Amino acid sequence: MNTAPTAEATHRDHAVIEQVIADLKNSALAHLPSGVFTANAAWPVCAAIAHNLTRAAGAPAGSVHTRARTGTIRTQLIHTPGRIARSTSRLVLHLPRDWPWEPGPDELFHRALHDPPRTPT
Repeated sequence: MNTAPTAEATHRDHAVIEQVIADLKNSALAHLPSGVFTANAAWPVCAAIAHNLTRAAGAPAGSVHTRARTGTIRTQLIHTPGRIARSTSRLVLHLPRDWPWEPGPDELFHRALHDPPRTPT
C-alpha cells in the first residue's frame, strides 16, 4: 500500500486552502470582526463571492493573472485608470499611454466581449 501519493495530494490541497485563507485575510476578512452579529455572519459570504469573482476575472486576462493573488488582480485589472467609449456601435477601451499593465485589462475586455482569443505577435 503506497501512501506517499495520498499524503502528497493531501499536502497540496492543504497548501491551496492556506493560500486562499491568507489571500482573504489580506483583503475582505481584514475588516472582521464587526460589532454587529449579522454583519459578521454575512461578511465572509460576501468576501468569498468577491474573491471568486476576482479570481474569475484574472483567469481570462492572461497567464500573468491566472495565478496572481487577488490584491494584484485588483491593482492591475479592476482599478484600471481607463474609460470605455462607444464608437460606431462598438465599445472601445481607452487606457493610458505606456501603462505597464495594459495587456491584462485589454485581454479581459476582449474576451468579455466574446472576441476569439488573440494570437501572440
